[in-house]
Amino acid sequence: MNSLLVPAFLSAEDVNVIVVDWSAGAGDINYATAVANTVTGGQAVARFINWLNQATGSSPAFFHIIGHSLGAHKAGIIGRNLDGRLAYITGLEAALPGFISNTDNRLRAEDSAYTEVIHTNAGVLGFLTPLGHVDFYPNGGNNMPGCDSQDCDHARSYFYLAESLTSGGFTGRRCASYLTAMSANCFLPGSLRMGGLVAKTGSTGIYHLDTNAEPPFSRG
Repeated sequence: MNSLLVPAFLSAEDVNVIVVDWSAGAGDINYATAVANTVTGGQAVARFINWLNQATGSSPAFFHIIGHSLGAHKAGIIGRNLDGRLAYITGLEAALPGFISNTDNRLRAEDSAYTEVIHTNAGVLGFLTPLGHVDFYPNGGNNMPGCDSQDCDHARSYFYLAESLTSGGFTGRRCASYLTAMSANCFLPGSLRMGGLVAKTGSTGIYHLDTNAEPPFSRG
């Protein structure tokens, strides 16, 4: 994920990128321990951001937090420990296992001013139902073109985000529900770009779009 997203951000705009190495917490062989560590890890990152802002005069309103799988829920923990003042959270394929009933630690829309979620293995490795202000279900949220495994589907979310940062092009059609998004049965008026550098604050809804099987993934 980092090898894709860091160059994409740096090529798209003059920004500072901070990568959090929480492999000691996320890589535990006991998955339940890794789930619990999303909370302690998120709290630690929030403390770091508070320290950084005190040292530099910055504020949470200048931060875009991105997390994949367990990291998507961790992004929510960071945001709520900063009182929801983050500008932008992107939840990439927020993990389903360990979070079906774990509502207290699940990513929520109000964890930032604008929270966007991209679902690419919904209902299997990734969370099925909407979690953000805006939820995108590319290709119906599962079985990504060009993939032949659930792991590939699960990872596609950060490939799409990286491409959106440098070239945009992913435009979703508004859907009545996540079920219509997953069945590509969306006919509501309105469209919205997926991903990108700038928070689409004030936008809400569920969106479907189709992608190509290989880069460029966007169909324009």
